[in-house]
Amino acid sequence: MAAYAHPETLAETDWVAAHLTDPNVRVAEVDYDPTANYEFGHIPGAVLIDWRKDVNDPVRRDILSQEALTELLRRSGISPTTTIVLYGDFNNWFAAFAYWVLALYGAKNVKLLNGGRKKWIAEDRPLTKEVPRPARGTFEGTPADAKLRAFLDDVRAALPKVQERKVHLVDVRGPKEFSGELTAPPEYPTEHAQRGGHVPGARNIPWAQAVKDDGTFKTREELEHLYGAQGISSSAPVITYCRIGERSSHTWFVLRYLLGYPDVRNYDGSWTEWGNLVRTPIERGSGLA
Repeated sequence: MAAYAHPETLAETDWVAAHLTDPNVRVAEVDYDPTANYEFGHIPGAVLIDWRKDVNDPVRRDILSQEALTELLRRSGISPTTTIVLYGDFNNWFAAFAYWVLALYGAKNVKLLNGGRKKWIAEDRPLTKEVPRPARGTFEGTPADAKLRAFLDDVRAALPKVQERKVHLVDVRGPKEFSGELTAPPEYPTEHAQRGGHVPGARNIPWAQAVKDDGTFKTREELEHLYGAQGISSSAPVITYCRIGERSSHTWFVLRYLLGYPDVRNYDGSWTEWGNLVRTPIERGSGLA
């Protein structure tokens, strides 16, 4: 069984359990709803990153700024040499989004807990309600890496190449969202786009197909087959998208770090942007050629 391209980007539950008191390791729980998760109980020593308040700009439809990210990690007790372990609910959707944002701003030594909160709890590992108060860190963010993020104009410009299969566009939503039957996922039934469907030329590979029942990632061979069967390969640039960019961050992580694809960008504007714009082209149906 072949190892992942970058196995150092994953942390197993055993490893995290053995490093709970390691001063050079900072565990962070990334939650969409902290009241239902972090406040109920979290990994001992884990700081909270509230996805809506901490990872997103409070006014603009955008991620937080370089300066805000620097402040977030400093108050979380993170310095340049700290190993950061991210985990969360929804099989690490929002933790993967935070991982993508940290990568954008130059954070190093970042790991994703394989299986996330779900696996930690399933293994009956310790939880606490105690909120840590770490000493302030010295992390310093760098300007965003444009090679990791796709904007609306990037996707529009890529459409001819997508049709020619010179750029891969991966829609990681569920099949009914992709076809246009649903305009919001079951987890967020009231958060609709104006139109249902998908970006022309996109291939539908739902994010959940990359994980096992326990939330851990499938083997490298299984993942290579999953994407290869849809014609997605490392030989062409890849853009991932979903509804708001969190599920597509999960697939971005798989392609970039587990399979080692050299050019993968996350379109975090995703369907909430594309599906709501006047005269933006869409397709409906399965999209299978």
